[in-house]
Amino acid sequence: MKKHAVHLLYEQRLARSTKPFKARGGAVRRCAFCRIDAEFCICAFKPELSSNAGFLLLYYDDEVLKPSNSGRLIADLIPDTFAFIWQRTSVEQALLEVLADPQWQPMVIFPEEYAAEGRSVFRKSIVIEQGKRPLFILLDGSWREAKKMFRNSEYLDKFPVLAFNPEQKSRYLVRTASYEHHLATAEVAAAALTLLGEVRNGEFLDTWFDVFSYRYQQGVMRKNQGDASSLDRLELLLAKVN
Repeated sequence: MKKHAVHLLYEQRLARSTKPFKARGGAVRRCAFCRIDAEFCICAFKPELSSNAGFLLLYYDDEVLKPSNSGRLIADLIPDTFAFIWQRTSVEQALLEVLADPQWQPMVIFPEEYAAEGRSVFRKSIVIEQGKRPLFILLDGSWREAKKMFRNSEYLDKFPVLAFNPEQKSRYLVRTASYEHHLATAEVAAAALTLLGEVRNGEFLDTWFDVFSYRYQQGVMRKNQGDASSLDRLELLLAKVN
């Protein structure tokens, strides 16, 4: 598998660590790409997609080091995915350059109630300017960390918010969210693609997320609560395309 933006960011963050990062299941011999137990590696099943959308993942410090992080799955499938570590007191020039690139129309995916009065909010539809491509900005960390990033990133304040009000519970059983309606990063990205009209890509990402969740649990948990049929569903999607 070719390294993408999240792989490269992982390597950069790991290189500046002053002590080893100890994740749950630390004894597991993981694939360097999918970060799952090598016995249950999913790299060979990864589909190749094209999309008009781009994603910018803004990670809270060590979130990118966690093998359970689902943001990586977006970069697996969506070619134009960018990844950066959020910094409270400074902003990487490369990040600002992506946001300023005229091909993109950036929007921050976050709950509407946290948007300042007067800020533009997309809810059930997205309006894309002619000649622009949507750039979905995702704040990746715990719920507490994501709120901190949203409130303290002034360079994002000028962009509209894309707000989801999911009725379904998250399917992510590898990690427990603060609230059951808080979706994993990859689940949110799949919903954004579907709202954009890229229904097939949204379905692929949703299914890829389920494949990851199930196989990840095979490597670290005795009881697997994931979807055992997810890989079969992925193969059916691929068969429809081919």
